[in-house]
Amino acid sequence: MSRKMQGREISEAEVGAWVAEAEAGYDVEELRKRTIGRPARGAEASQVVLVRLTADELNALMERAVREHLNRSEAIRAALAEWSKAA
Repeated sequence: MSRKMQGREISEAEVGAWVAEAEAGYDVEELRKRTIGRPARGAEASQVVLVRLTADELNALMERAVREHLNRSEAIRAALAEWSKAA
């Protein structure tokens, strides 16, 4: 079975390591420190906006994101920034 995360192929070894880590247990206090909230992107809280993309659009987005070493959200924000400059 093929598994992907953010457009990247995930190996069985990686999955096995994550399973072993989960089975061993986590330091709850450490997790709480990391999950208190996402870092702010500006003075105000960010908003989540749902956008429907075709498989072709998402594949093209992820191909460019990989080339530019961006995650999906960063790639979408970069595309929006470029589009809004052109207006």
